Amino acid sequence: MNEIKNILVTGASGKIGRNLLPVLLADGYNVRAVQYKTPVECEGVEVVPGSITDEKFVGNILEDIDAVCHLATCKEDRDNFLKVSVNGTFNLLDVCKSKANIKQFILAGGDASLGIFFNPNPLPLSEKSPMRAYPGYYAFSKVIEETMVNQYYLQYDLPCAILRFSWIHDEDDILAYMTLKEPGFGGPDWREIAITAEQKNYIESGRDGVGCLLHPDGKPFVRHIVGIGDVMQAFRLALVNHNKTAGETFNIAAPTAFSYDVLSEYISQKLDLPIVKFELDGFHDFSIDINKARTILGYQPQYDVFKIVDDAIDFRNTGRNRSEAKYTG
Repeated sequence: MNEIKNILVTGASGKIGRNLLPVLLADGYNVRAVQYKTPVECEGVEVVPGSITDEKFVGNILEDIDAVCHLATCKEDRDNFLKVSVNGTFNLLDVCKSKANIKQFILAGGDASLGIFFNPNPLPLSEKSPMRAYPGYYAFSKVIEETMVNQYYLQYDLPCAILRFSWIHDEDDILAYMTLKEPGFGGPDWREIAITAEQKNYIESGRDGVGCLLHPDGKPFVRHIVGIGDVMQAFRLALVNHNKTAGETFNIAAPTAFSYDVLSEYISQKLDLPIVKFELDGFHDFSIDINKARTILGYQPQYDVFKIVDDAIDFRNTGRNRSEAKYTG
């Protein structure tokens, strides 16, 4: 029987949070969500305004809580990322260690801590790969958060688990990224690497097309991402299997990595758009090893890159507006 009933969610208004809240409710959990700046809108959730940088506030919101899903983060904000990612995470961990009712602390980690395409990675990135964050405060913060969580498990036996997600795609993110017209999403940014007359003409004229990222030798880049549906599956499995997750890190990604030539061709056919080739030097292919999550959690990712595209097209066909992207990477 699952002993977890009451869950605290930080960062509840973000991409993961807005999807996770209704999933947790549907699974029968009682959910308390921290609301910092952006309103948390989910009927049935207990919403508590405040900041995890306030130790007293953290002590109060952890009363009667069995598990914490720590999603709150601070992106490329030099002035504030230490307050949220270091002080905020520390407050949560330090209060949790003194509460016997805490059965699980889940950190939403990210493969940014591994450096992904900024570093040469000839082998799939596993949980044992060294943390070598790419440049930026966000990637740096994910290394700090993972280190803190692991140490609280080792020092205080706090039952912590890290779900290390690849680049998460929701709504029409994949189309916003792969096509050339606004809104742009993620990187590398086609507008920044456009150098040929053809590339610049597409960007400057507002014509749409599908980008295909190539190495200087003409080989297509290979990359790994994850669909929001598989992110939700990972949280559900981690909570149900909380007795197996203490002190563990799990890579969470799509079933396989994708090649840009295959993806751009698929989108081109779906949207009837031309493919525009871009070359990029100094970056590297990478893939993510998810065998540990498969074996221990029973993780079975359902969203390959083609399903992610299909869902993105369906999203656009509904006429809904994209949610605000607080971080485009």
